[in-house]
Amino acid sequence: MAEAAPLRLDNVRRTFVQGPVELRVLRGASLTVEAGEIVALMGPSGAGKSTLLHIAGLLERPDDGEVWLDGLACGRLNDDKRTELRRARLGFVYQFHHLLPEFSALENVMLPQMIAGVARADATNRASELLAMVGLSERASHRPARLSGGEQQRVAISRALANAPAVLLADEPTGNLDRETADQVFEELVKVLRTTSSAALIATHNPDLAQRMDRTVALEGGVLV
Repeated sequence: MAEAAPLRLDNVRRTFVQGPVELRVLRGASLTVEAGEIVALMGPSGAGKSTLLHIAGLLERPDDGEVWLDGLACGRLNDDKRTELRRARLGFVYQFHHLLPEFSALENVMLPQMIAGVARADATNRASELLAMVGLSERASHRPARLSGGEQQRVAISRALANAPAVLLADEPTGNLDRETADQVFEELVKVLRTTSSAALIATHNPDLAQRMDRTVALEGGVLV
């Protein structure tokens, strides 16, 4: 029997109501992301890319359709189970790094592991390995304020992968960076994803970055093409 894909969206629909107006953002979006696959998600601003990522990441519930993680249907799971799955199976990278300013780079990558019950020594080793992968070993003890924008985002990538998620979801992860830094950060992201074999769905407006992923899907009229 074939192993289930890490992420599958099946006919996902989402409508927002603003007064008398109904905004149908997702109208039956379907997508499968296979293990180790890096997929670019493109579409104009307002097309619903962030909404799709929030639903895929179990942060929002669709009005209809289903989200499958490793073959598990998530639509009817209670909030506690969804939180457990997010912690164990998903990683998130946003446009802004959202690092905790009072902690070092190493500690920021250790925290999600310790929250998941990993021993401090093991969390330290894993965090050190991930920071080394993105070229930040010498900056591990620095707090975010002492890191450049590109370095902060590389820490955020390491943090997202700290618990070895089956799926990484990224929303414009290089959108706040200049072109040269964005290229560097993206290369580091791909390198770590290839090393860890995580699947990834990455929203981007940058066609050059999209071409460097395994394939591209576009959100048009509420469906993926």
